[in-house]
Amino acid sequence: MTALFQLMRPKQWTKNLVVFAGLVFSANFFNPGMLIRVVQAFAIFCLAAGAIYIFNDIRDVENDRRHPEKKHRPLAARKIKPGMATIAGVFLMTVSLIWGLALSWMFALAVVIYILLNIAYTAGLKHLVILDVFIITAGFVLRAAAGALVIAVPISSWLLIVTTLISLFLGFAKRRHELITLGDKAPKHRPSLEEYSPALLDQFIGVVASSTIIAYSLYAFTSETAQAHHYLMLTVPFVIYGILRYLYLVYQKNLGGAPELILLQDKYLIADIVLWILTVGFILHRG
Repeated sequence: MTALFQLMRPKQWTKNLVVFAGLVFSANFFNPGMLIRVVQAFAIFCLAAGAIYIFNDIRDVENDRRHPEKKHRPLAARKIKPGMATIAGVFLMTVSLIWGLALSWMFALAVVIYILLNIAYTAGLKHLVILDVFIITAGFVLRAAAGALVIAVPISSWLLIVTTLISLFLGFAKRRHELITLGDKAPKHRPSLEEYSPALLDQFIGVVASSTIIAYSLYAFTSETAQAHHYLMLTVPFVIYGILRYLYLVYQKNLGGAPELILLQDKYLIADIVLWILTVGFILHRG
């Protein structure tokens, strides 16, 4: 059971926290009914993501055995049999779809699209340079939109653009880490890495990092939400620090291969995110 749980990659479930964005920025965080629905949405995406990770590991088991870190995954390390993993994946996916439909058909549709997108990614889209990171980004945007759909609040264009830029930033940083860590073996593990270079990825990272800061600043100063909550501009420094701290970890500490672990382990980044959440919450809910 431990190996099966590890196969679902629970440490990566932090990515699903993006479903709470619509709840927070619509100033409904303290609405019990809406909060419960979004918590359920988070759980559903964790189950769906767990199933996708299982199917991805089944397909990539041989490549993972050649990776210095991924070779320790349950399937690659032969801690669990592919047949058992397949049954678990089908079960998790079925539960996530039925549960999602019980909440809302539109939310369930978002879950279905998310699953199909990831299946397409696993089947071959992950080998297409640049598009591979855009597919991952689309998954984040879908989760953000689903979080708004499940509580029937408008989907903010600002939410979508900022989510897109942050996801691209994390995705290109991850590709850079893979390229640097694997060296000459990189194309064997992920064919799309042959089309990247550190210099190219540095350019991509710089562009999306700057764009993220600009987009969030425009949101905090000019959006309808900002006009109703003028002090939202005070949250901009937290975003700038978070981006710069992440860049420091990528370039000075050679991290970035596992964003979900950085978010759980780097105390400075954790403190920055907590302070940002508290500040945003206070500003939006003080009226």
